[in-house]
Amino acid sequence: MTLWRDFRSTLRTTWRILLKELSAFGIVGALNFILDVAIFGFLITVVGLGPLTSKVISTATTTTTAYFMHRHWSFSHRARSGIKREYGLFFMLNGISLVMSLLIIGLVRYPLGRTDAFALQLANITSIGIGTIFRFWSYKRWVFLPGMEREVQGLSDETGVAPGSDEDDPRPTA
Repeated sequence: MTLWRDFRSTLRTTWRILLKELSAFGIVGALNFILDVAIFGFLITVVGLGPLTSKVISTATTTTTAYFMHRHWSFSHRARSGIKREYGLFFMLNGISLVMSLLIIGLVRYPLGRTDAFALQLANITSIGIGTIFRFWSYKRWVFLPGMEREVQGLSDETGVAPGSDEDDPRPTA
């Protein structure tokens, strides 16, 4: 019975942490998505920059805002391994995502010859969607390392038992 209870507790905690990370990641992503699309659109339509230059500028801006939002909210429960290490990896992984975006936008702009803002913005949004999946996986894997989940789970470091769990109950179990 204890094995089953431990399994359920672990599963519940794992899903709770994943739900917290995904929902916060989604909100941060939505805010930075709006910011990226606005900067990209402004730079190609008002300023008159090319689509690839505009994408580099919008990505550099949103990478910085996203890092601080993720560090202090989405992945705040994970180990802190230093801003130099985390931001360096974060920026590098966003650079990989940027290259994927540039390839998609460049494909639409140059070989396909599309110059209208709608087609370029659609390519931008598509590239953001693909990059989002890559970024969530890579942040969890390399940037925001596990290590402090016990605090999020509400586990006591001394006992390893969650407050309010059945194991706190001194009554014998059948």
